[in-house]
Amino acid sequence: MSKGLPRQIGITGGIGAGKSTVTRIFAALCVPVYDADSRARWLMNSDPALKAALSEAFGPQTYTAEGLNRTYLAATVFGDAGKTAQLNRLVHPRVGDDYAAWVREHAGFPYVLKEAALLFESGSYQTLDGVIAVSAPLPLRIRRVLQRDPHRTEADVAAIVARQMDEAEKMSRADYVVHNDEKTLLIPRVLDLDRTFRA
Repeated sequence: MSKGLPRQIGITGGIGAGKSTVTRIFAALCVPVYDADSRARWLMNSDPALKAALSEAFGPQTYTAEGLNRTYLAATVFGDAGKTAQLNRLVHPRVGDDYAAWVREHAGFPYVLKEAALLFESGSYQTLDGVIAVSAPLPLRIRRVLQRDPHRTEADVAAIVARQMDEAEKMSRADYVVHNDEKTLLIPRVLDLDRTFRA
């Protein structure tokens, strides 16, 4: 933890694990939350240098008059490890700079949360003081995603899960684990972690 800055805690989990649900409980406790995935989308639409770099890398179809052509970009990089890595090399450093500025704006808070699906995969966990991983059984995760995103199929969700870090590895690398299996009470666990981070 840098002098004068809040403690920085990451929160991650595979698709459908429920990290956003857990994050909302922290937010209800007045903990500032940086949503890295949403912020990345905002930057891809708003940062002139990033927009130029993405257009150069993936073609003029990357943007339309309405903004980022997410359908085109996803189709372009999906299943292509090289293009996915290229996209990440362009976007992740910009998100890192944006996050660092956001942390400085929240000096005075005991701690802040950085929510990101690819916290370990992007390497951004290395700048944090601890990581929470949210876990749930795979069948439950698939059911949640299908309810949330009716346009997806079970095969779509399975393909996304296959591209993400293995659940067991993610849990083993985390400093704290929250089980969101609809059997374990979430609020007491979050309150316990909140006390830990404020100590």
